[in-house]
Amino acid sequence: MKKWKWAVGIAFVICVASLVVVINVYGDIKSTANEMYAPINDEVSVIRPQPVNITTKKEPFSVLVLGVDERDDDMGRSDTMIVLTVNPTLQTTKMLSIPRDTYTEIIGKNHKDKINHAYAFGGVEMSMKTVENLLAIPIDYVARVNMESFVDIVDIVGGITVDNSLDFQFGGEHFPTGELKLDGENALKYVRMRYEDPAGDFGRQNRQKQVIQGVLKEGMSLSTLWNYKAIFKTLEKNVELNIAFDELLNIRKNYGDSFKTIEQLYFKNGAGTMMNEIYYYVPNTAELHDIQNMLKDHMEM
Repeated sequence: MKKWKWAVGIAFVICVASLVVVINVYGDIKSTANEMYAPINDEVSVIRPQPVNITTKKEPFSVLVLGVDERDDDMGRSDTMIVLTVNPTLQTTKMLSIPRDTYTEIIGKNHKDKINHAYAFGGVEMSMKTVENLLAIPIDYVARVNMESFVDIVDIVGGITVDNSLDFQFGGEHFPTGELKLDGENALKYVRMRYEDPAGDFGRQNRQKQVIQGVLKEGMSLSTLWNYKAIFKTLEKNVELNIAFDELLNIRKNYGDSFKTIEQLYFKNGAGTMMNEIYYYVPNTAELHDIQNMLKDHMEM
């Protein structure tokens, strides 16, 4: 009888302890989400004037991810621009990387320029409008990420491993081919190099993908999970979302399976050109039209 009571007592303590951990983690997640929440007052989308319904109708939605290289003397530029379209019915996500030098109409400035200059001219709102105009789809949500946060996040997970296919030097570091173990500083240098890459910005996009995958892989380890508070603090300082906490919960509940299958899309057939001694990437018109149609179909528009 005593042994039975002892076992029940231990089980009770474990259950209570587990509940406390869950409550604390939930509270920290909510606090972090609230810190990152940055609503946009301007009505951005002209294609979807009403907010997307992710609760009752479970409509497909899109997200623009802006990796911003902030500077002391100006707003910086969005060196990384990725658009995700998420379809819960098909349970798939499409991910499009937009070259930072893409020559396109900057909405609100009434002239063409590099797409990453939209952020410098008008912040998140102008970036959203410009990307929406380029792709002819609504941009429902946006995430602005400070590129410097890569350093902290990679270090928090204990470094990452990548398979490097190009021998190059950048920022005083040598990156030989083969498997590399990178800390935060070197991971940031690894993704920033592009001029020595024969593939240009496309090679840079592939290295960004490697780093993101490495962070996700290491982030699932037990040692990292115990350090979740450090990750949350880094996110609070370096990420802004126009997605409220309740919406995040609905996305997790109604769209979770959609992120298991991710198809990557690229601009491949455009041409690099010099205008007034400045390099631009000009998309191929037919390819751009095909990408627009693929994204529209995926968003059921």
